[in-house]
Amino acid sequence: MPKLDKEDFTGAVYEIVRMIPYGRATSYGAIAKAISHPNMSRMVGRVMGQCDSAKSGIPAHRVVNSSGVLSAKEAFGNSGEMQRLLEAEGITVVNDRIKNWKAVFWNPVKEINL
Repeated sequence: MPKLDKEDFTGAVYEIVRMIPYGRATSYGAIAKAISHPNMSRMVGRVMGQCDSAKSGIPAHRVVNSSGVLSAKEAFGNSGEMQRLLEAEGITVVNDRIKNWKAVFWNPVKEINL
């Protein structure tokens, strides 16, 4: 796949994040793989950290690290906001980690035809 510029990369990340079903979550790395840049999970994290979900409607709270840890909760302004949003969708969070991560995890590479 050709190299993406920053705007295209951001758009590709947002496109995948918009597909995450209600009550499910995915990881930065899974998104990076889905957009054919498997070594750019940290860049996905940066993009998500700059995403203003309240204005954009992009469900950034559904993106966590590969272990199901709410690693970017400070991006939501209030440290409890990310957990609150996940729990409102029926996802259980204990000690900043999604419980039953394997069951909650949504793998975009397997779930959508890329």
